[in-house]
Amino acid sequence: MIKDYSTFIPTVPGSVEEEWKQCLKELSLTCSKTNIPLKINVFTDQPDYASYLKVKKFIDDSVRETFGDKCPAISVLCQSPEKPWKIIAETGFIDETSCEMVSKVLNSVPYVVRTTESMKEVWAGGLGASLFPDDTRKAAVAAFEQMRAILTAEQISFDHIVRQWNYIGDILEVKREVQNYQKFNEVRSEFYHKYRNVHSYPAATGIGMKFGGVVLDFCAVKALSNLKIIAIDNPDQIRPYDYSQQVLKGKPLCSKGINQPPQFERALFLTENMGSTLFISGTASIIGQDTIGIDDIEEQTIVTLDNINKLTDSGRISHLSGEAGSDAGDPILIRVYIKNQEDFTKVKAICEKRYPGVPSVYIEADICRDNLLVEIEAEFLIGH
Repeated sequence: MIKDYSTFIPTVPGSVEEEWKQCLKELSLTCSKTNIPLKINVFTDQPDYASYLKVKKFIDDSVRETFGDKCPAISVLCQSPEKPWKIIAETGFIDETSCEMVSKVLNSVPYVVRTTESMKEVWAGGLGASLFPDDTRKAAVAAFEQMRAILTAEQISFDHIVRQWNYIGDILEVKREVQNYQKFNEVRSEFYHKYRNVHSYPAATGIGMKFGGVVLDFCAVKALSNLKIIAIDNPDQIRPYDYSQQVLKGKPLCSKGINQPPQFERALFLTENMGSTLFISGTASIIGQDTIGIDDIEEQTIVTLDNINKLTDSGRISHLSGEAGSDAGDPILIRVYIKNQEDFTKVKAICEKRYPGVPSVYIEADICRDNLLVEIEAEFLIGH
């Protein structure tokens, strides 16, 4: 698992290429034999899809040139950072001395295989990027097929996916009475039904991108020895996959006449002898299955953080880890998606008060419901 994160913000405003060079330089200086980048996420503000593709290629090429045969997984996303910046980046690091790390490429997608005594991990990003930007369903199918190809190449399966990030272009757009997010959910359900046999789901985020298409990132883990993977519910929220039809948008697509709900767990806890990782899915201001604090960004942010606290309750963590007194502590990363740029200051103030000094990324993105203004995901590292 990732041991820590760093975020990189340009110091001098410039073109997107100039700002990225500043971030990459700082990222490179952070690296050492005990601090190897496993996954890089880049968020950029672009005026149109053609510009995004150009910038994505520039960033992908520069990362491969910089890291060579130690190239991390990378995802470049058209989601705007806080103004005035055109680009920001976050990077998850591992200690290379504690594992074997191999960088690979399949169908032009770089991914990383990390192996320890207890597990084999596969990290991949940017699946589906630039494919079928005007057709959400085709884009989702293509991205999931790329995922399946990597899993098959590594002799693991959809059962082993523990964390998934789903970026959907124009997520709230409705065409012919069907919302883009619902189109994605239908494809996800089809692939999980066909290729996933366990009775739980990954932790996940489903969030908007500025332009069309679908991009997937994932982490898959196969246990080699003593590893437990446990789904965690929030007692104040209905499980996403148990949502009623009334909160699922648009006309049903499948032959059963119902919309497929989003299939993910609120959180996933992975524990082994060396420590534990807690993945908090994209979390919003929802109690039961209803949105709380409509049109109130501060209330929505507070409710969202309180929902995360429910998932990191110290009593539950102690029970799951088998260590009395265990506590989730502070996350090693929070990523905050904010619908409106003008709300950044209020959201940041609340998050920084709750989690002072934690590496954080704030980006502009549509949330999966029209009335949601903010969504937050987090990752915790809990040592035994």
